[in-house]
Amino acid sequence: MPTLAHYLAWRVALDAPALELDLADAGLDAADLDAAAPRLHAALAAMERLEAGAIANPDERRRVGHYWLRSPELAPEASITAEIHASWEQIERFSAAVRDGTITAPDGQPFREVLLVGIGGSALGPQLLVDALGGRLHVLDNTDPAGIARTLAGLDLPHTLVLVTSKSGATVETRNGMLEVAAAFTHHGLALARQAVAITGPGSSLDDLAREQRWLERFPLWDWVGGRTSVLATVGLLPAALLGRDWRGLLRGAAAMDAATRNRELRHNPAALLAHAWFALTEGHGRKAMVVLPYADRLALLAKYLQQLVMESLGKRHDRKGHEVWQGLTVYGNKGSTDQHAYVQQLRDGRPDFFASFVRVLDDGIHDAIEVEPGVTSADCLDGFYQGTRRALAEQGRRSITLTLDRLDAPSLGAVLALFERSVGLYAELLDINAYHQPGVEAGKLAARAVLTLQRRLVAALGPTPQDLEGLAAALASEPLAVWQIARRLALAGRIRGEHLDDPAHARFAAP
Repeated sequence: MPTLAHYLAWRVALDAPALELDLADAGLDAADLDAAAPRLHAALAAMERLEAGAIANPDERRRVGHYWLRSPELAPEASITAEIHASWEQIERFSAAVRDGTITAPDGQPFREVLLVGIGGSALGPQLLVDALGGRLHVLDNTDPAGIARTLAGLDLPHTLVLVTSKSGATVETRNGMLEVAAAFTHHGLALARQAVAITGPGSSLDDLAREQRWLERFPLWDWVGGRTSVLATVGLLPAALLGRDWRGLLRGAAAMDAATRNRELRHNPAALLAHAWFALTEGHGRKAMVVLPYADRLALLAKYLQQLVMESLGKRHDRKGHEVWQGLTVYGNKGSTDQHAYVQQLRDGRPDFFASFVRVLDDGIHDAIEVEPGVTSADCLDGFYQGTRRALAEQGRRSITLTLDRLDAPSLGAVLALFERSVGLYAELLDINAYHQPGVEAGKLAARAVLTLQRRLVAALGPTPQDLEGLAAALASEPLAVWQIARRLALAGRIRGEHLDDPAHARFAAP
């Protein structure tokens, strides 16, 4: 166990909201921090330029302004400041009208359910907020028809408010989800437009559709807000407001953390210290994974949220100079103490290819708890498991970081989100990579479109006479395996005829 002096030397805390970053078991030393100071100060200067409106994504000539969302006065133009304030007023007005019954379902009854259709940051952020702060939010975040049907089957559709979130309006998964929801509404004699809200970029295809069909409301999602950093834009704030959560507290907490993470005194800057710790623990090349273990059920989605924020931002093949660097920081985890029964055995005694990021909540809000044994509550056991796991890992030389919250509320959650956002940005600067573009994601989308194009050509090429894979592939100028992957699924779904589907060498396909 580290000494008290060492703990105090590697501890940085915020007073409001009350939050502590504890790096005592991260294996850091003062000499390394001193040596890293010039690079960390350069990274802080780069973040200052970003907040001032510098172009962050050269591929799309876009700025990155999620920090303006909680401090609009920092925006480089007064028009952006005004738009953010206007969005807050719109959220306040609309959510109040829904909750007090001024805006109702078509039959005059209150809306009883909220369904969000989105993907990636447009779904993960709202899900985390609602799971952490309370409420019930239904989410369609995939283009899986079975999953969509299961979610819709559990809804009171006539009294469900639908939020469709897509900045471009062209996101395939979100478009498909919207069309599936619209079809389900039509099947029940309902009109989606009378129960739908769009959260999208002004002038997008979704914005145009919502305006033409006269949806209930259209909320802005600006091009300077990336999906993985959109949680404190209308994407996350509107669902939180509709469910009666303290969405302004989220903004206050994030703004407080932003202020702390601008501090050029490194010892008092939690994001600079966290980025430095990541660099030291992974040897500046992602050689260890980050295992996120929040000891609170309400933070069970934190690891999933951080997977996108961290891995999409830092997983890069090239640095800014075009050199191949193959960077990244793998994130996985679930929650403590559940995962002590899943993989702590390997963390302690197996491969030393990770560091742990614990999240601890001191006051769970349950003040009339029973004693599960004399003088001991369930909360005592949970915290004992955290402390015991941390110590057991340290005994084996396994490094860890702990983020401690006095309580889990809207301001503290906003501060946590802001801490990781800033740490990711600073760490990317240390690596000289661009955290704000994602060519790999676009490559996956292009490949998916190519598959769908091949599928259309395949179906068009089929006639009444069954054809084997080799013949079909030759006719389509494609690889037999690619044809097999598509044709087998379509045949099993009854959309084309198939024979000998258990043996690709003898499989044959024909028009239905």
